[in-house]
Amino acid sequence: QVQVMESGGGLVQAGGALNLSCTASGTTFDDLTMGWFRQAPGKEREVVSCISRSGSGIRYSDSVKERFTISRDNAQKTLNLQMNSLKPADTAIYYCADVNNLGPCCSKSRYEYDYWGHGTQVTVSS
Repeated sequence: QVQVMESGGGLVQAGGALNLSCTASGTTFDDLTMGWFRQAPGKEREVVSCISRSGSGIRYSDSVKERFTISRDNAQKTLNLQMNSLKPADTAIYYCADVNNLGPCCSKSRYEYDYWGHGTQVTVSS
């Protein structure tokens, strides 16, 4: 059984930074296409960023491009999301999601992902 766990959320002032991490157990980490999604109160879950198995294929939502950086360390079995220049609009629960091998790139669609963590809260104050 695949278990996904996020960490690193918290409260930060606008303009600040946070780093989120995600681990996945019960499967071969190198086989996973992975993504970060977020959901604010009253809104649908949306993609933040995704990354291919090798790390060579990366995609971002327009709202976080140039501010957030996704990366993975397959040796350490860790997915990271470095979030800089945070805005109050970034406040949400952030979820890590995985799926076995979507190929050379990744998908921005939450429906493509099979395994989800419970989420970590990110709150950005103005």
